[in-house]
Amino acid sequence: MNIKFLKILLIQFFVIFLNQAFAGELKVKSGDIDLKKSINYKKAYFAGGCFWCMEESFDKINGVIESISGYSGGHLKNPTYKDVIYKDTGHVETIEVTYNSKIVSFEELLDVFWKNIDPFDKYGQFCDKGKSYRSVAFFENMAQKKIINKSINEIERKFDAKIVTLVWKFDTFYVAEDYHQNYYQNNFLRYLAYKKACQREEVLNKIWN
Repeated sequence: MNIKFLKILLIQFFVIFLNQAFAGELKVKSGDIDLKKSINYKKAYFAGGCFWCMEESFDKINGVIESISGYSGGHLKNPTYKDVIYKDTGHVETIEVTYNSKIVSFEELLDVFWKNIDPFDKYGQFCDKGKSYRSVAFFENMAQKKIINKSINEIERKFDAKIVTLVWKFDTFYVAEDYHQNYYQNNFLRYLAYKKACQREEVLNKIWN
């Protein structure tokens, strides 16, 4: 057998294996969603640029049950992706994080949020620029607002720089189109190419490490 052809077959097998592995992880996770009625399950909302990347970041966290891509912060009801990107709807790409508060706290999720964004970029995040890609920490009550403001003060003292991430009162979350959900799993190679092109990891390492 031609060696070059064999290499191609091995690469294709590896890609299939990775996609199946991620799909299997997703199935296990989705099975936990039936427990949503638990009184310990809460929700938090964060906007950190591309919601595909934010989903991946939060899905890794122990205690996170589910993350969903969507839109929040705007004035148009039931916006579509095209509405948010091409029209001035005021929405930002947002993720809804369902979590077990007995395992992970809002403070810890907020820390995950900070470590996965550039809080000094007021024009968007990484290679995605525009109003819909602004970073926003949403609060649902005054306790959460105080936690967010406290963390902002701490980060500003650490870096001696002004944080431009917005702090908004949460109102409504609109779930994004199906093809956006679990994009990093369902479109693994395309997602990796996008993430690499945006130099997301390089920017985050430069800021936080």
